[in-house]
Amino acid sequence: MPRIAAVAPVLAAHRYTQSEITNELAPLITSQASHRAVMERLHASSGIGTRHTALPLERYRDLGTFRESNDIFIRIATDLLEEALTNALDAAGMVAADIDYIMFTSVTGIAAPSIDGLLVSRLGLRPDVKRLPSYGLGCVGGAAGLARVNDYLIGHPNDVGVLLSVELCSLTLQRADSTMANFVATGLFGDGAAAVVMVGDHRPEPGPSIVDTNSFFYPDSEDVIGFNVGGTGFEIVLTAGVAEVISTHFPGNAASFLERHELTVPQVDVWLAHPGGPRVLEAFTAALDLPEDALALSYRSLAAVGNLSSSAVLHILADGFSQPAASVGLLFALGPGVSAEFVLLRWPD
Repeated sequence: MPRIAAVAPVLAAHRYTQSEITNELAPLITSQASHRAVMERLHASSGIGTRHTALPLERYRDLGTFRESNDIFIRIATDLLEEALTNALDAAGMVAADIDYIMFTSVTGIAAPSIDGLLVSRLGLRPDVKRLPSYGLGCVGGAAGLARVNDYLIGHPNDVGVLLSVELCSLTLQRADSTMANFVATGLFGDGAAAVVMVGDHRPEPGPSIVDTNSFFYPDSEDVIGFNVGGTGFEIVLTAGVAEVISTHFPGNAASFLERHELTVPQVDVWLAHPGGPRVLEAFTAALDLPEDALALSYRSLAAVGNLSSSAVLHILADGFSQPAASVGLLFALGPGVSAEFVLLRWPD
C-alpha cells in the first residue's frame, strides 16, 4: 500500500482576528445596518478566532478586476507552494528531483501553465515529471487528491507522488454582494496551502498507509456548494443543504466503506474531517454518532485558521500525522457536486 511520507502545511502571511476581518469587510459588502448586523452575527458564531489572508486587510478595499486578483493569486500561490513543497521534501529526506508525479488542486484561482508547472524550473523538478492539475473539486480536493495520487502509486510502487493544494479564498471577495451565502463565506474561509509527499509500496520511507479510498457523487445536489463565475470573478454558492446531504448519505457511506475492511465506526481511532464550518462538523458528528471530542482536530483547525477549502483537511492531516502504533484513521471531505471522498489510513506498528 502507498504511504504518506510527509505533510507540510503553510499559511498566508497576514493574520487577523475574526472581529478585525468583520469590521473591515462589512462596509465593503453592505451599507444597510440590518444586513451588517446579520453579517456580524454570522461571523461571530462561526467558531473562528483568527484567519490568514493573502494581502494586508486594508488592501481588499481597492482590489480591482478579476484579472488583477487572479494575477495576485498566481504570484502568492506559487510562493506558498514553493515553501510547502520544500518543507515536505525536507521532512521526507528527499529532493525535488525525486518526484515522479504531481497532482495540483485549487478552486480559488486559475493559471496556464498551472502553479505546479511554474514550480518545475523554480525548484529543479525533473523535466519528465508527470503533472495533473485539477480545478473545480473545491473543499473535497485535498481528500480527492490523496486518493488520486494513491491510485497512481498503486500502479507505480517505486515512485514518489506529491499532492499540492493552495487556496487563496480572500481573493474571491465579492464586494456589494449582500447575499446570505456571501455573508457566511466572508466569515468562514481563510488562505493557505499544503504539500503531501507520498511513496509507493516498494519505497523505504515510513508513514501511515492509505488502505483504501472511496468516492461518492450525490445526484441533484449541484446547487448546494460551488462557484458561479461572473464579471467580478468567483461568486460563492453555499446553502444550508450541506447538512441535509451529510445526514442523508454519510451514515451509510461510512459504514459500507468501513465494512469492506471489517471495521465499524467505533473502531476508528483518528477522525480527520474537513472543517466546513460548525454546522458541517455538527452534522458529521450526528450522522456518524461520534463522541463529542472525536472531531477535536477539525474544530481546533477551524478556530485557528478557518476553512481553507481543499487545503483544510491536509492541515488537519498534518496535525494528526503522528499517531500511536496501529491506529486506524478516516479522512473525509465534501465539495461541489455535492461530492464526497473517504480515505482510510492505518499507522504502522
